[in-house]
Amino acid sequence: MALNSDAAMVLFYDIEGDNADHDDWHTYEHMHERLSIPGFVRATRWVASSGAPKYLVVYEQSEVGVGTSDAYLERLNNPTPWTSSMMVRFRNMMRGFCAVTASAGYGLGHAAVSMRFLPEKGREPDARGQLAKHILPAIASWRGMASVHLLEPAVQPPMTREQSIRGKDRDMTWVLLATGYDPEALAKAAERHLDAAVLARHGVSAPAEKGTYALHYTVTAQEVAGTAANPPLAPEGRRQEGPRR
Repeated sequence: MALNSDAAMVLFYDIEGDNADHDDWHTYEHMHERLSIPGFVRATRWVASSGAPKYLVVYEQSEVGVGTSDAYLERLNNPTPWTSSMMVRFRNMMRGFCAVTASAGYGLGHAAVSMRFLPEKGREPDARGQLAKHILPAIASWRGMASVHLLEPAVQPPMTREQSIRGKDRDMTWVLLATGYDPEALAKAAERHLDAAVLARHGVSAPAEKGTYALHYTVTAQEVAGTAANPPLAPEGRRQEGPRR
């Protein structure tokens, strides 16, 4: 499977203003900080090719309890100056700690399709079983595909200083995440197997929000452990081109 564990923190969001500034902050400072927290395994940032929101970020974790750990909450309640200035620009944030409840295929492709949805009330076990048995393996079987995962909300994120700056996050839905090395094949597989009529037969009748994404950046906790954090940047130095040291 593409994911390194059976737990992940998933975020969907937009950024007001300059996306390049967000990408710099996220890469230069934020991902290193997050991957330094015990229990974080790998972080991957995706950028929308179609659909919304603009960003999809997946933090793979050793267990869902990492989201309520003292080490994690300490960081969220003590954001850096750059993080604090960035939080006010977040829009449409959906964030949650999820369990990976089903997977098919293996590996990580550079193209992704995400589908956010809710199963019919009372039909959650049926929806989970049918997706795991039929939909995920069908998508993963296509030429050009890597892996497909079903993620379900497991822990409600507590309110922290970071969230209070940006405002309350939207509640997490179920997420189907498929990746492949051939974007065209991935789109065709998703169109065939994630059709509304097909999903309705499996207990997914609520409107599903779909988006296609391209891999933007990824880093592991092992890499971070062997690399010193970048020095903090004053606001006037964040726009500097070229070397910063």
